Formats: sequence, C-alpha cells, structure tokens
Amino acid sequence: MMTAPVAGLSFEEALAELEQIVRRLESGEGKLDESVTAYERGAVLRQHCEARLREAQMRIERVTIADGTISGTAPLDVA
Repeated sequence: MMTAPVAGLSFEEALAELEQIVRRLESGEGKLDESVTAYERGAVLRQHCEARLREAQMRIERVTIADGTISGTAPLDVA
C-alpha cells in the first residue's frame, strides 16, 4: 500500500485517512503487522492534524478586526 508523506497532506486529507485507519482497526481487519503499521501511521496523522489545528488557531489569534480593518492581536475565545 502506497501512502503519501504526511507532511504533504492537508488537514482534511490527513483526517480522512486517520478516520479510515480507525475504522479498519476497530473492525479487526488485517493481520497484526498491518494493524501495527496502520496504528503507527495513525499516530503520525493525529500529530499532523493537531499541529495544523494549532497553526490555524494561532493565525486566528493574531488577527482582530476593529472598525473594519485588521489590527492587533486577540486570543481566540472558543468558550
């Protein structure tokens, strides 16, 4: 099975692949070695997704709009 380098995947691509891996592992498909390899790939994909989310959050926190113009920095309020 040929897999793309994780670093080149968008958040959406990585998340979709991670979801496929989770479904496959939960179903019990495949041999032990394949499951371990899939788990390792899933761990890398999860880290990639978390990093992309952190990057997006930092970008949002840097931008605030005051009087219709972008200015300053404000934390993202997710509550």
